[in-house]
Amino acid sequence: MAHLLELRNIRKYFESQRAVDDISFSIDPGSIFGLLGPNGAGKTTLLRIITGIFFEDSGEILLNGHRFDVTADLSMIGYMPEEKGLYKKMKVGEQAMYFAQLKGLSYAQASEKVRYWFDRLEMNSWWNKKVEDLSKGMHQKLQFIITVQHDPKLIILDEPFSGLDPVNANVIKDEIFALAKKGNTIIFSTHRMEQVEEICDHIILVNQGKKLLDGTVDNVKQQFKENLYRVEMNADHALPTETEIYKIINDENGVVVFRLKEGNTANIALNYLLQQNVTLRSFQEVLPSLNEIFIRLVDSTPTARPFQTL
Repeated sequence: MAHLLELRNIRKYFESQRAVDDISFSIDPGSIFGLLGPNGAGKTTLLRIITGIFFEDSGEILLNGHRFDVTADLSMIGYMPEEKGLYKKMKVGEQAMYFAQLKGLSYAQASEKVRYWFDRLEMNSWWNKKVEDLSKGMHQKLQFIITVQHDPKLIILDEPFSGLDPVNANVIKDEIFALAKKGNTIIFSTHRMEQVEEICDHIILVNQGKKLLDGTVDNVKQQFKENLYRVEMNADHALPTETEIYKIINDENGVVVFRLKEGNTANIALNYLLQQNVTLRSFQEVLPSLNEIFIRLVDSTPTARPFQTL
């Protein structure tokens, strides 16, 4: 399957700052791709290069199998930046229609698409109100509509849940899943690691302009696991703190977390526990969260660990 988007050795420097330093990755059609990194890592610069706002100093971008051309390909992209740029005095419906026609839709096409999304996100009652009268959450919903209403192949969402209450956040999340299922490709950038775990198929982590990590969410978590296991059992049954098989890290109210020692497997540990006449309620591997992995990598020296492709 051909990649929808491919970045090859992209570099972008601002005076002495290496904002993007030799970054390469590819994104498949219909995937939800997480772009992660701390403030100042180079994420926004990377997104602006992909959307043609900035030009790379070296490297190349391929979109839908050919070299990215800003003039010809911009209608294939929908970009929802973290910093909003809507016209405050303009009416909400007029604003959406204006941006739809800027993306190449005729008036009739724009009207059909805009009305569809206003119905879908329950925004019709706001059609004739000014943008400045919108709450932060409604402003965010309007920005989402403007981003996706022309049905772009590549949708870039930078902190799309900012300002949304849990109900409307779920509405937008469901729309993201529906768009991906339909074949749209989504780049999702956020600081909320729990959202990334729930939504994204694949992630990259950048820091100080360099790519530190590149892989599926499952593979990344498997790579950073530490042989930890969590066992729930009868609270009145004590296990040895350390054996040749494991060492207990935490033991509280019948919930035990232990680390397997080298040369042992989960099956070996499970058989040992059963031989201790322990009544097990659950036995599962403890995988690190993306938040833990993020902190571990960002806090380390960037050059100490080369990026890995999984």
